[in-house]
Amino acid sequence: MKLFEAIILAIVEGLTEFLPVSSTGHMIIASSLMGIAEDPFTKAFTVAIQFGAILSVVVLYFKRFFQSMNFYYKLLAAFIPAAILGKLLDDYIDALLSNVLVVGFTLLAGGVVLVFIDVLVKNSDRDDSVDDITYPDAIKIGLFQCIAMIPGVSRSAATIIGGMAQKFSRKTAAEFSFFLAVPTMFAATVYKLYKFYKTMEVAGTGFTKDQLLLLGVGNIVAFLVALLAIKSFITFLTKYGFRVFGYYRIVVGIAIIILFIAGVDLKIL
Repeated sequence: MKLFEAIILAIVEGLTEFLPVSSTGHMIIASSLMGIAEDPFTKAFTVAIQFGAILSVVVLYFKRFFQSMNFYYKLLAAFIPAAILGKLLDDYIDALLSNVLVVGFTLLAGGVVLVFIDVLVKNSDRDDSVDDITYPDAIKIGLFQCIAMIPGVSRSAATIIGGMAQKFSRKTAAEFSFFLAVPTMFAATVYKLYKFYKTMEVAGTGFTKDQLLLLGVGNIVAFLVALLAIKSFITFLTKYGFRVFGYYRIVVGIAIIILFIAGVDLKIL
């Protein structure tokens, strides 16, 4: 992986991590276009730089993380389902991380859901907050998050919809989704980097200086871009809902499927 490729992937991550369009799916598409999707380091990199993006949540909502232990207990309750299932299905999930066709279908299916979610679940005008989320609510949202282990589904979309399904407003569901990203993506980053390091250790190598540089640059870029993306998304989501994101996912998903069926080589860069 070259430096400019790392920066491109980091920008994609920062822009899409908190949008309901699947950051992993978009990074798979971007890495496939650059011809680096099959590289084991690329797979580790695309997970690791999500840590930079989630740090933006801690910065923007700094006070929230120091209010009460009850807040952390709820995040833990929501985090546990994905932690267990992620460990059990790790190898299967890994195999999907370079499958562009899977991303195409999940983007399409998720897009259809987003187009109609505001009609199916009408909670946007509720006056609620993250403090109103109970432990059962948190666990149910955590179960929705498990669906996002399939590349292209979008962790953000799954958890926001999970929150709305528990009758919370778009804003509250989105904010809890952001907070839940912190333990989820931190754990995923640590585990993925450890797994990659052990693989390299068996081969007699570890992280190279170049790889460490790429990880550092990638996390910094993802952090800065995500700072801008989060506030814009909350404002847009509260005012307009999900429909635009749904149409975007449908268009991108159909385009990927058509290109794949037509036998077009996506490694064009």
